[in-house]
Amino acid sequence: MDFRIMNLDNPLFSTLQQMMDVSDEAEKSFNAPTRTYVRDAKAMASTPADVKEGPNSYVFVIDMPGLKSGDIKVQVEGDNVLTISGERKREEEKEGAKYLRMERRVGKFMRKFVLPENSNTDAISAVCQDGVLTVTVEKLPPPKPKKPKTIEVKIA
Repeated sequence: MDFRIMNLDNPLFSTLQQMMDVSDEAEKSFNAPTRTYVRDAKAMASTPADVKEGPNSYVFVIDMPGLKSGDIKVQVEGDNVLTISGERKREEEKEGAKYLRMERRVGKFMRKFVLPENSNTDAISAVCQDGVLTVTVEKLPPPKPKKPKTIEVKIA
């Protein structure tokens, strides 16, 4: 039996060990969530919303106290993902005053909704009134029923 391969100083052994260490690090970083994903997940979890369906539209209602329209972004990503996002910033401390308790939520917020197929993404409106954002997505009219198509039968 040749024990030279078992020698820990063998270059082959050290190369194999380095390859295993690199693959372990790559696997850990590959499976770990990215910082952006974690931030977005927290923002989505802390942004509650009500979703209603009416006869002609879908309505999304989100509380946004103290935000101006410039702080809120409403977008349609791809063909059917409604994204509502923005950021609430902390007021600057005035000289001589300090916070004793900070409970109001600050930071980024975001919600994503997959819109149904009958959503008209060209007819979306967003209104923020009294700290409540209401986004209305109109429905497309139902498709007209197709008339039967008659195919002429030929004699061969």
